[in-house]
Amino acid sequence: MKAIQSAQLGQQLNLTPQLLQSIRLLQLNAQQLQLEVTRALELNPMLELEEEVQAEAVVPASGDVAPAEAAAVETAAFDELPESSMWDVAGASWNGEGDDRMQRIAEPGSSDPFVRVLQALALELDPPELEIAAFWLEHCDDAGYLDGDHAALLLRATARFDMAAHRIEAIRQRLLHGEPAGLAARDLGECLRAQLAALPSPCPGRPLAARILGSCLDALASHDHAAIAARLDAEEADVAEAVRLILSLQPRPAQDAVEAPAGYVVPDVVAWHADGQWRVALNPATAPRLAINSGYERALAQAGDGEGAAALRELLQEARWLTRGLSMRYETLLRTTRVLVERQAAFLAEGDEAMAPLTLKEVADEIGMHESTVSRITSGKYIQTPRGTFELKHFFAVRLEGANVSGAAVKAMVKRLIESEPAGRPLADDAIAALLARQGVHIARRTVAKYREQLSIPTARERRRAAATPALARAS
Repeated sequence: MKAIQSAQLGQQLNLTPQLLQSIRLLQLNAQQLQLEVTRALELNPMLELEEEVQAEAVVPASGDVAPAEAAAVETAAFDELPESSMWDVAGASWNGEGDDRMQRIAEPGSSDPFVRVLQALALELDPPELEIAAFWLEHCDDAGYLDGDHAALLLRATARFDMAAHRIEAIRQRLLHGEPAGLAARDLGECLRAQLAALPSPCPGRPLAARILGSCLDALASHDHAAIAARLDAEEADVAEAVRLILSLQPRPAQDAVEAPAGYVVPDVVAWHADGQWRVALNPATAPRLAINSGYERALAQAGDGEGAAALRELLQEARWLTRGLSMRYETLLRTTRVLVERQAAFLAEGDEAMAPLTLKEVADEIGMHESTVSRITSGKYIQTPRGTFELKHFFAVRLEGANVSGAAVKAMVKRLIESEPAGRPLADDAIAALLARQGVHIARRTVAKYREQLSIPTARERRRAAATPALARAS
């Protein structure tokens, strides 16, 4: 084969340490940012905390949300790139249409629920036991059940780890009765029994619910309360209460392993309505400002070129990078929040049914940044509004196909219609679709069913049966 030389002209951008730091600062939440600032103050004598109150930013009602001085602020260089395909890291090409190359820079935390379970168990188990726990989770499906025969998996584990079967099974039981309960269960019955045992005491109906799960799963699946009552020699009213307890359990335990939000959050941004317009400001408690120590900076300017001075100059350069990165974070957060508040002003005033369709791309185009930047600056950041405190991601809503409303708004409409339905006469999915059509929202029955399931609302038949059970109990 003959070797051929050719010249090719291309564009690329290398991610410098300053740029990487700016990207990382964007995606930190309030607690992580506070830790980052505290660590920087401890390690770099050139930095000091600037005690200044953040000036408020206003979103005019007219929609002109970008003040003249905001355009003059230099934001991160990565936001000005015309095409994400032009990125290059350390000379390596990032090929692939439609791929978000910024995803290569990891988000904080893992999106894998099993990884988070193992991280929690690492505080309680020694390394060999943790490896066995990982083995069981590796052989679980997406719902959290064992994906294979339990006996065969146990035999494979004893050979792999050279450990007694009862010790390996004890680790599975630790997963089964841990947090969340029900992981690595062999079947639905074992999963629900583990969750039932994990409920706090006192728990009315738990003994009968355990008996139902032990011997009446077939009747439970067919909602035959009378058969269950006859088989267990129990009152139908007691059976109905036990069944309600069972239905409150999670049949897909892996979903409960998804990271839960904290019990409380400190908002990064505050929004309020005054003088006929929405005002937006950073929360000073979550937006620490750093400044260069002027005394050290002047002393360094007068110093010579000794070894100590070179080290101090490096610290000064790092301090400048950090203060500039923080300024870009705050500016990007404010600009993004202004657009979100303006676009979702109706939601803030009227509620979920007024949620407008909004995508990352629309916000990115309006503020002149890349979609990945908007994604990072809205992840884990919260805004306090008169309607409540929300994650900024809450303001994005998918447009319903063939309609001018968002899926979130339609879901709220479905919930309202079901909550206001006549007692004992629940609305079927096709009836809900017909009522929405009268309001100008044309969706299919299966779409109503999808939103109803997402709201954890049973079918019309189950709601009718649930409404009739107390009435029958009172009549008897």
